[in-house]
Amino acid sequence: MLIHFTVSPSSGVPPYLQLVHQVEQAVRLGHLTRGDRLPTVKEVARMVAVNPNTVLKAYRELEHKGLAQGRPGRGTFVAAEAADPIPEARLRELQQLLAGWVHSARAAGLDSEGMTGLFTAALHDTTSREAE
Repeated sequence: MLIHFTVSPSSGVPPYLQLVHQVEQAVRLGHLTRGDRLPTVKEVARMVAVNPNTVLKAYRELEHKGLAQGRPGRGTFVAAEAADPIPEARLRELQQLLAGWVHSARAAGLDSEGMTGLFTAALHDTTSREAE
């Protein structure tokens, strides 16, 4: 299976959007490419313990965004590619750097929500400065 979905009931994000975001991220990072088959609705519903209608809603949203295409009797397939996929070695390097940052943030006393807030603020500040 090319993608393993997860859903966090406490995230505040509707489960169908969590699934959509995971596919978007997998495409953006090059983990999923055009033509890759997504798991069936039943497989995803079983995997993340949600109602199959939730998965159908996510797949419809992906189709609406042009990221997926349903083929009757065959499944749902990725219909888009990352604009400029990042080489796998570079992704691993960045992941190791982030893992080090997470370790330092935990040692400083931040929990997951605190880290997310700090990262989001830093991303926003950096992006804002780059746009100037």
